[in-house]
Amino acid sequence: MGKFDGKVALITGAARDQGRSHATRLAEEGADIIAIDICDQIATADHTMGTEEDLRRTVELVEKFDRRIVTAKADVRDRAALEEAVSAGVSELGRLDIVSVNAGIASTSQVLDLSEQTWQDVIDVNLTGAWHTAMATAPHIIAGGRGGSITFTSSAMGVTAVQNLGHYTSAKHGVLGLMKTLALELGPQFIRVNAILPTNVDTDMIQNETILKLFMPHLENPTRADAELPDSNYALANILPIPWVDPVDISNALVFLSSDDARFITGVSLPVDAGFLLKK
Repeated sequence: MGKFDGKVALITGAARDQGRSHATRLAEEGADIIAIDICDQIATADHTMGTEEDLRRTVELVEKFDRRIVTAKADVRDRAALEEAVSAGVSELGRLDIVSVNAGIASTSQVLDLSEQTWQDVIDVNLTGAWHTAMATAPHIIAGGRGGSITFTSSAMGVTAVQNLGHYTSAKHGVLGLMKTLALELGPQFIRVNAILPTNVDTDMIQNETILKLFMPHLENPTRADAELPDSNYALANILPIPWVDPVDISNALVFLSSDDARFITGVSLPVDAGFLLKK
């Protein structure tokens, strides 16, 4: 018996990295999956993004657990397209119980050097896209009359700040305000709303030349191996001497917050940060 037998979970940004991990962990616990991803590149992002082939790989991993999965290519910035994708998935699988608001992008710049487009893309995906996801999914959970769970992926940057991430930090702070308000408004329908605050996660969002250089500007060509050294700026950022957590660490927090183990937990921001915030 899994924690989510008979339930349906929806994940945005599901093609790879954290989103793929969330889909497979929820499926492992018995959930059928609605997996949504843009499957395209946003030009201002400093990292590569998921593809249709990546999303097909997510399908294969979910199906290994003998769970049903419905996919859709949709941009969380496009509310109409997202609502259509959510409705189609719920129609096919019959219900919606769990939502992982996971889709996000990142880029780096001093605030005064940000282009209008770079600012807008991060705000539109990470904050407005999160609102669109809640707007598209919450009515289906309410219609089911069984309650449910919505979990936002915020960030440690949702409660603190560092240089060069002003637009990302602003969006992730906004996500926590949205989460808390929805917890108040949806609580009477027994819908719990929470957020996860990761430190660096071992995904393409940080495993790229731009972010490696941001953390290790003293190195001409920093590598993953440099980041994994015990005295690297990555490891020194956390209390636990690790450079980053794994996607499954965030997925395990999502499983907990979405399950009956957390049935009376709502409106909380759960750090999965190896102690990063305590050092701040």
